[in-house]
Formats: sequence, C-alpha cells, structure tokens
Amino acid sequence: MTSEQVQARAGGVFGAPLPQLARRMALASGWRRAGIALALGLLAAGAMPPFNLVPLLFIAFPGLVWLIDGRLGWRGAFADGFLWGLGFYVPSLYWTTEAMFVDIAQFWWMVPFALLGLPALLAVYNGAATALAHRVARPGVARILALAAAWGLAEWLRGHMLTGFPWVLIGYTWSGDALPLLAGLQWVSVIGIYGVSVATVLVAALPARLGAPDRSALAPLLGLAGLAAALGWGGLRLAGGPDPLMAGVTLRLVQPAFQQTAVSTRELEVARIQRLLAMAQSPGADKVTAQIWPEGSVGTFINLDTRVRQAIGAVAPANGLVITGTLRGEVDGQGNITQAWNNISAIDPSGTIVGSYDKFHLVPFGEYVPFHKYLQFNQIVARRFDFSTGPGPVTIPAGPLPPAGPIICYEAIFPHDVIDEAHRPGWILNVTNDAWFGTSTGPHQHFAIARTRAVEEGLPLVRAANTGISGVVDAHGRVLASLGLGRSGVLDVPLPAALPEATPYGRWGDDAFFVLIVVLGGAAVGVARRR
Repeated sequence: MTSEQVQARAGGVFGAPLPQLARRMALASGWRRAGIALALGLLAAGAMPPFNLVPLLFIAFPGLVWLIDGRLGWRGAFADGFLWGLGFYVPSLYWTTEAMFVDIAQFWWMVPFALLGLPALLAVYNGAATALAHRVARPGVARILALAAAWGLAEWLRGHMLTGFPWVLIGYTWSGDALPLLAGLQWVSVIGIYGVSVATVLVAALPARLGAPDRSALAPLLGLAGLAAALGWGGLRLAGGPDPLMAGVTLRLVQPAFQQTAVSTRELEVARIQRLLAMAQSPGADKVTAQIWPEGSVGTFINLDTRVRQAIGAVAPANGLVITGTLRGEVDGQGNITQAWNNISAIDPSGTIVGSYDKFHLVPFGEYVPFHKYLQFNQIVARRFDFSTGPGPVTIPAGPLPPAGPIICYEAIFPHDVIDEAHRPGWILNVTNDAWFGTSTGPHQHFAIARTRAVEEGLPLVRAANTGISGVVDAHGRVLASLGLGRSGVLDVPLPAALPEATPYGRWGDDAFFVLIVVLGGAAVGVARRR
C-alpha cells in the first residue's frame, strides 16, 4: 500500500466529518466564535492536575488551530488565543480566590482580580502566541510548528516576566500517577517542563491536519509515532523499579492541618507549638532520624526565641534534627523588628540552629506589596511587614542527612531555580502551607508541580505541607508515600537516594528548550517558504 493510500484510508476513517467542522469553526463569528474559543480552553483545563486528561488536548488544540486559520489578520488570531486562554485559566486558577475568604472583610475587592483579572493577564501570553503563529506561517503544518514554538516561548516568558508565574504549563498534563503519564514526565529531565510543553502542543495540534481539505493524515501519524517513541523512552527510564533508599534514614513528616486564620495571637501560637510537639513525640519517634514541619509551623521569630528553640530541640531525635518552617527576624536597639524573612531552620537537640534558609522568591501581594510606599494596604500573608528576600538557592547542612536544597511553598513552581547547581544537594526539601486554598484543586496542582522538580533535577523530594499534600517523591517522580489533603497525622518514610549525576536539564537548564524553539521555528519558516 502506498503512502497516498495510507493517508486516504486514514482520512476516510478518521477525518470525513472534520473538514466540514473545521470550516464551520473557522467561519464562526461574534459570540459563537468567542464561545467556541472559551469552550476549547475549558476543555484543556481538564488536562491539568489533578485530572490529567491528556486526550482533551487533542480536541482543544486542533480546534484552536482551526479558529486562527479562519482569521485574515493577526489581531483576530490574538483574540482567539486570548479567549482560549481565558477559558483555560479561570477554571485552572479559581482557587486563588480562596485566600481572600480567610479575611473577606478586608480583601473582598481582590476577588474579581483573582478570579478574572489574573486569568486575563495570563491569557495575553496565549494571544501573543497565536498571533505570532498566524503572522509567521499560513495554514498547514508550518503554522502548527510555529504555534508549538510560539506557545513554548510564551510559557517561558510567563514564567519570567513580572516576577514570573509558571503555573499550569501545558507540560504538567504528564504529572499524574498513571504509568503513561509518568513516562511522559521523564522528558523534563532532558528538555525541562517548557520543552515538554512545546512537544505536547505540537503533537496535540497536528490532528488539525485531518480537518484540511485533503484530510492529510501523515503529519498526525508522525506525531503519534513520536509520542509513542517518547513514552517508550520514559518507560525504559522507569523500568529499573523504585530508586534505592538511604540506609538508616527515616524522616517524620508532620502534617498538623492547622486551620488558616486571619489573625494570629500568642495563645494560638502556643497551642500550635504544643500540638506539633505532641505529634513529634507520637509512637515511632524513637526510630526517626529527622522531623520535617511545614511552612509557618512556628509563628515566632525562631532566632530570637530561645525558649521555643529549646522546646523544639527537646523533641529532636538523638543526633538528629527538627527542620521547620518558621520566621527569622532582625531587631534594632529597642527590640523592634526591622526585617523579617520566611524561613526554614534546622534545630538540633540542644536547641541550636545548625542550618537556615530564607525564602527568596516571594509571592507578590501575599508576602510583599510591590510599590508599597504608594499602595497602602496589607499583604495577605505577612500583614505586619513586607518579607525580605533571601540570597537565592542554597544548599544547607542537614546533620545525619545529606545536604538539602530547601524551597518554601511558591518557590517550587520555578524550573531550574530550586537548587544551587554548583553545590548539588542530596535531596530537595519543600515546606509549604496550602491551607490558604482549602480543598480546591490548587494544592493538588502544587504537589504535581513540586513533583516535576524532582524529575528535572534527578533528586528526591521531601514535602511537608500544613494541610497536605505531604509526601516523598523519588528522583524519577514516583510517589513513595503521601498524606492526603485535609488530613492530620505523621508520615514516617525513608529517604530515596539521588541520581549519581545531575540530569541533562540540571546541567544545561533551558538550553535544550531554546534549541527546540529555534528548530521548530526554522522548520516552520522553511516549510512556509517551500510552499
């Protein structure tokens, strides 16, 4: 059978009704067209964690291609991409409004911005990607190549401009537990999450060719063959079974499930410390090497509070540590706080801080207010002060454990910015407080994002979250143990070993991603010129 016959048969089976559908979508106008774009973005949201319904992307992206193919100018293509993005981000990021309801009387005015303003801002990047693809290439394979490259570039810019917000990148569709998903996630160890987004958009958009007048199936079949090869490589990478465990090391992850409150009092902080101490000493504590407590577990300035440090040291394992999320502060001569940091401190049995890390990637409007001199309102989290920024990724000593690469909450979303690559740690320590977002999809997305950092860097991830999800992930992204969202308890788990060498992504960062962008962009231009 010739290649032309293969294409004709595939087009006849799979593509017969598609050219008519593609034409109707391309010619749609007004509210109907806007509704189609929004609906396609909504479908794509179902491919994000915790749902990870990858097949939905094979509807959402061909539909987007058909829409922009029907436009005569780039401005119309921008509008289609923008509306697609709006439909995608509103259901994906609705959980950001949950934080406002902790103190709705003060932050009610931020709800519309969180629900619609933030998605609209992010959707500009999607609109820019579709406009660029329309401008660079005419309908066909060239435009699909251009769209994949432009989409990846837009996601990279979204992750870096205006402090960056690389949440719900398309590549995170592979961050689930099912073997095919985890196999696809392995590619972040080579090309990073931005590169995986590019490849995913390309493969998902190629079926748009079945809606062309010739119903060409060659490009979609090549895309599926490439996807099968990529999943096969990922499967081989996972075939060796779980990573080896470090002998004689057991970690206790404490998940207290403290309710998030708008105002903290001394009495509340004392009650929380007492609860943490009791959980730390629950049965099995004598077999633990180190205890990990979540972000903000200790609400006092740990470096200034000797009594609290000694109380924590008293429950530290012999020759071990309690590693806790807390605050660190500096005072002037009158004892007034002059600077404060969101902090991780490692405390030994004597109550001495033997390792410390200050968060450096702060949440805008949450931990500090940009232009606070002119914007006179409180931060959502810090309230009394803007947090100061730490020096950046560091590796800290962890007593009997390998040196750790600590990250706090929001910092887990930034690829290649979570560890000190020059002083590679033995594991990634992530403490967070997702209680701000209740039982929404936000904490599930956050866990999936943190999990991806483990695969990118080839390092195990240990995560302690106030209300969950706490757990341990090995260097290939396998979840060895976890405590579910909203539960209170402790989890005693071993520490997996790191990969013996840094991954290609750990060594090169986004270099391979930019090579991929250049190759696809060049191919799009080349195909367009040839035609």
